[in-house]
Formats: sequence, structure tokens, C-alpha cells
Amino acid sequence: MVETVLARMASLQILGRSPVGAYLRLNEWIWDRLPRSVTARRPVRSFGHLVHSLVRLQDRQMYLGTFFLRNRPELELIGRLSKSKGKDRAVKIAILGPSNGAEVYSIAWAVRSAHPEVELRMEAVDISAEVVEAAQKGIYRVGRSELVDEPIFDRMTAKEMEEMFDRNGDWLRVKPWIKEGIVWRVGDAADPGLAAALGHQDMVVANRFLCHMRPLEAEECLRNLARLVAPGGHLFVSGVDLDVRTKVATALGWKPVPDLLEEIHEGDPSLRASWPHRYWGLEPIDKGRPDWIIRYASVFQLGASP
Repeated sequence: MVETVLARMASLQILGRSPVGAYLRLNEWIWDRLPRSVTARRPVRSFGHLVHSLVRLQDRQMYLGTFFLRNRPELELIGRLSKSKGKDRAVKIAILGPSNGAEVYSIAWAVRSAHPEVELRMEAVDISAEVVEAAQKGIYRVGRSELVDEPIFDRMTAKEMEEMFDRNGDWLRVKPWIKEGIVWRVGDAADPGLAAALGHQDMVVANRFLCHMRPLEAEECLRNLARLVAPGGHLFVSGVDLDVRTKVATALGWKPVPDLLEEIHEGDPSLRASWPHRYWGLEPIDKGRPDWIIRYASVFQLGASP
């Protein structure tokens, strides 16, 4: 009933313009000027959930924005799991929707820097041939990226940039030891044939693109991605409607990983700061919910360990 009313409000037009859009812009202006001590209060947060429900009914589009070292706690957990799984064999990691390659190279750098003994075999898959071609080169201009329209190095220190890139004037090239063992492919995360093409993976990373799909499409895609995960393997999935993720995780019996749960949830400030006025915004953790662990976990173990 509530969703029906919100949907009608979102589609309302007066003289060709949406009064809901004007309301949301005014609401955002006020919200951004409130102290965090106010927005953290339960009644205000409940109002934020209502606003976000309305925002999520608006049109969505694919967005390439990203950063290097975007979520450090997430990278830390990938490193821990890689060390555990890679004691006597190569660790297979598939990254879906990697945009300009920042996430792929961040993972490779983080794991190999902390655990040089681990052998990585990585598959990077994006639906855009143009994006894959650019990402595979691993060459970036200092400053704001034209491809993703973001200051992609803002979350790195000067020392980290020196470790990850070779510099030539205004251009940065990812170092060969980081690029080693990465296969780039053009592919669709929603393709049922993807599992047959890639094979089972120890870890599947599907971050920050499912939120740009309508909920039903995102649900089908998420179920498809689960087929890539080897028994006992792990799925990393952030930047997705929490209702969608919770529904699929519950239905398929995924086991939420408690390690660094809260740190990963808070680890990408751009997602948290976007709530509640962007559909991709990430709501604050509410431990009063009976399902809070599975709702706010971004990492899940799938199937039984072999």
C-alpha cells in the first residue's frame, strides 16, 4: 500500500514538472545542514527511510564513478581470506563491473603487498568493451578521471601511489607486478552462461553496480552471480538495494560474515553520505532490527566448505 502511494507521488507531474523533485531538493538542502546528532535520532532516521523509499522509485542509470582503495576494510578482509585460501593453491577472484579498473588493481595491490606468498588468478568482467579496453591498459591521468568523472586518487596517500604506479609526467601506469595474473573480459553479469565461462571462484566481488538496476533486475542478477561462487567461497556485494540483498541472501541461505561487518558498511564514505537523497545511498546500521546482521553484511559465505 505504502509503495503504491509513493510510486504515484513519484510519477506525479504538474505543468510538466515533478513537485516531488522540488520537495526532495528542499529536503536535501535542509538535511545537509542538520548536525549528525540530529539526523542520527530514531524519528529523524525513520523520516530518512521514507525519503529514501521515494528516491529509490526514480529512474536509474549506470554510473562509472569509483576510487582507488575505495573501501579499506573490505580490502583487508579480501586479503585475510586470500591468505587463508591460498596456502597450497592459487586463489581465484572474479570482479564484476570493475569500471575503469580501480577496484581490480586495488585488490591486486592490497593482497600482494600484504601477502606476497599468495598467488592470485583474477577475472575482471564488464559489459562495456570501451571500459574493459581502458581498464586493461592500467594508465591514468593525474587528477580527475574523464572516464568516470571522479578524483579517483583522492583516497590514496603519496606513498601508496608511488607503490602502485610508475609515473611519467601527468600519467600513471599500474606496475607490472600488480597487473600480473589478471584476465579482462567483456561480459554481462546477468548472463546465465557466465558461470560456465569463468568457472567457480573462491571470491566474487560484485560491488556498486547492482544499485543502478531496478530491484527485480538486480535480484535476478545477484542470484546469477551466486552461481560463480565455489562451495565455501565468498561473495562481496555492496552498493545494492539492501532489501534486494537481504531477500536473496535469506532465500538462498547465505551465511553473513561478521568479520569487519560494521567497518565495511561504513568504509565507503561516498555511499554513506549519499543517504537518503540518492538511490544508491547506504542507510546507517540499525541494530534494533532483528535481521540487522544479514541486512548490513556485505560479505557472505555460500554453500558448504569442501
